Formats: sequence, structure tokens, C-alpha cells
Amino acid sequence: MQTSEKGIEALELEENDVLKAYRDVVGKWTIGMGLTAASGVIVPKAGMTITKKQSQDLTRKALTLNYEPSVNSAMSGAKQHEFDAGVLFHWNTGAIKTASWVDLWRAKAGRAKIAARFRLWNKGNGKVIQGLVNRRERELKILFDGLYSSMSEPASASVAVARWVVVLSGDEKAKVLDDFMALGYLVGSNINNVHAFEVRRFQEDHGLSVDGKIGRATLSTLQRMVDAKAKTKPVASAAAVATVPAATSMTDVAQELSAAGISAAWLFVPLAFVCLFALWRAWHYRDAVAARLPRSLSKLAQFLRSI
Repeated sequence: MQTSEKGIEALELEENDVLKAYRDVVGKWTIGMGLTAASGVIVPKAGMTITKKQSQDLTRKALTLNYEPSVNSAMSGAKQHEFDAGVLFHWNTGAIKTASWVDLWRAKAGRAKIAARFRLWNKGNGKVIQGLVNRRERELKILFDGLYSSMSEPASASVAVARWVVVLSGDEKAKVLDDFMALGYLVGSNINNVHAFEVRRFQEDHGLSVDGKIGRATLSTLQRMVDAKAKTKPVASAAAVATVPAATSMTDVAQELSAAGISAAWLFVPLAFVCLFALWRAWHYRDAVAARLPRSLSKLAQFLRSI
């Protein structure tokens, strides 16, 4: 069995079809419908672009090689909508062979028991992610009822208003706007009237396709920038603790350490550790560093994004 056209549309709704490579939340280069190097069909790199047709072909190839065989094996005898739900789940988690809900589905254990186990797959790094909670519910509707979500293009879209191209709840959208504002992008507070100019400015600052659409690439980059900002605070705090406050007190501290038989050089060990950690953090979030560089250093910013 193969994924239906409705299944492909549902996959695009969840992943978006991003035609320019971007880093996902954990920093992996991604393109198309969530394809990373692990897909085995493409190795995304900085600056890479593909066409809509190429993205569709790559998605089909990844499904044929890596996903549909596993779902066919785990869910033998599935109806088309059940198979599609299994593919969507497996594309996101890679766990169709180990998930306990599949055993319950094969045993025809009943909707309530299957759904309860299915909903457990809602965490990232051990934390419940609201986006995954909502995604599991959409997949369950496909699994049980054959009801596929869709997002149609608005009849008349204003270029001044950014368009949401992923399915999010009102609370999730409000959180996205708060994150934009925290980074200095004045998108407003109305989820139905997001200032497209500011979204485009964010996209331009971070090397994304400048289209004013709030999709997977923009949201992933936004989350990385928020994480980078949050994770610099502990480093700064540690640096403040590790630094000797005043030159006048350093002599006293050194004398006390010397009296205790401890070299004063050990004073600089915590500071050196903090500096090394700060450098590692800066390297991990080098795309965030690139976004903060002045335009006069655009070549350096481009280099940092490319590695």
C-alpha cells in the first residue's frame, strides 16, 4: 500500500513544503517536507533550493524507501486512511515498529485504548509539546474516522498581513507572536492581523525565504533564536559569579589561597570553563550570532549560516 494523495496533503500540512534549506529547532539542515540527511534521499545544505516538483519527488522517494515498507509491515491489512495515519505518525516519530498503540490496533483493542497510547507520543526532550499534542489528535481523526485536515488558500490575502501556513491553536499562535516581540520584531498581538513586514524582516535577517508566511522554516528558526537568547543568560550569570569583583580583593583572596596551600591560578579555572562553554554555545547557535551581526559584516553572517 502507498500513501494516498490526501495523506500527502496532510503530510504537507504538518511539515510544510519548504523549498529553501533551513535549520530545524535542533540545528539540522532541513528542506522540503521535513527532509534531513537522515532521509537518505537528499543532504540539505545552506543555500540549497529545490522546486515544488523536486520536493514532491523526494517526498515520494523517501516514503517508498524508508516509511511505507515499515508501515506496511507493522499495519498489515490496514485500510487506506489507517495506513495514511500510520505513515504520518512514522514520518514524525520513526517509531511505528515500537509504538504500543500499533500492537493494540492489531489486536482490535478498541478506540479508547488505542487513542490513549497514541497520545503518549507528545513529548520532545522529555517535555510535553503542545504542537505534538495537537498533531496526534489530527492523526487520530485520520486513523479512526478518515477525516483529513486541510488549509485552503484565502480568497483575498493582504500583503500587509502575514499568513499562517501551519495548523496551530489560538494559544500557540499567541505564543509565536510573543516570541517575535521578545526578539524585537513588532508583529502585533492580533493573531489574525500579524504585521507581514516584520515577519519578512525576520526572514531576511535569518536567511529564509522572504514571503511573509509563518510556516515550518520560520517557526523552527524563531524557536532556535528564542532558545539561543534564553541559554545565554545562564552563561552570563556564571561569568559574573566566576569573575573576581575587584582588584583590591584579589590580593586578599590570593593570600588566603596561598596560606591554604592552593595556587592562585585556580582562581581562573572557573572563568576559563565559563569562557569555553560560552564559545561552544556560540558555535552551536552560530546562526543566531549571524543574525545579530551588522549589515557591514554580511559576508561573515553568510559564512556562519553556511557551516
